[in-house]
Amino acid sequence: MVSEPVLRVRGVCKSYRSRPVLRGVSLDLHAGQLVGIVGENGAGKSTLLRILAGDLNADSGVVQKVGLLGCCPQETVLHPAFTVEQHLRFFQAAFGLGCLTPAFELLEQLNFTSHRNERVETLSGGTRQKLNLVLALMHDPQVLLLDEPYQGFDWETYLRFWDLAAALRERGCAVLVVSHLAYDASRLDTLYRLDGGVLREAERTGTVGVGS
Repeated sequence: MVSEPVLRVRGVCKSYRSRPVLRGVSLDLHAGQLVGIVGENGAGKSTLLRILAGDLNADSGVVQKVGLLGCCPQETVLHPAFTVEQHLRFFQAAFGLGCLTPAFELLEQLNFTSHRNERVETLSGGTRQKLNLVLALMHDPQVLLLDEPYQGFDWETYLRFWDLAAALRERGCAVLVVSHLAYDASRLDTLYRLDGGVLREAERTGTVGVGS
């Protein structure tokens, strides 16, 4: 029996100043599923992600979510003057978490424990993105939305990211990866292309991106 989706999207439309960006997007995301969406810049990927995260209202359509949501936006939600650990403490309070052990384990998985006491302004773009990812995951969400999550990662971190994504899928988290290019698309359960405001399923072999 197929389980009910933890994220259900039906007929989502969005326009800016009468310019259609999303034209009736529908999508089901199930627990333990790793799904990708690719599309060229300006295709509406970030708009769709903001609607799924609840940061932006659709003009029409329905978005239904089950359980906790984690979102890692393309632009990091970080303050340059605070350290990595201070960010963890702030989000611990915001999420009402009893301890930071899971967050520290994520730091270890992504290999940046040594930056724990460094201010964000001193970190590289890739390391900031690691922190952004940890903040999205530290409350153990059932649904994880990732916008260009491996932007700025070196090769080792890129591989660690996919190991982490596979582990999340294994324990039942539904993961949606949104990017202009899907390297190693075969790692995904399903891959969609957003083109002309319409979402269609694409092949998962090799590398998939604009013009593929």
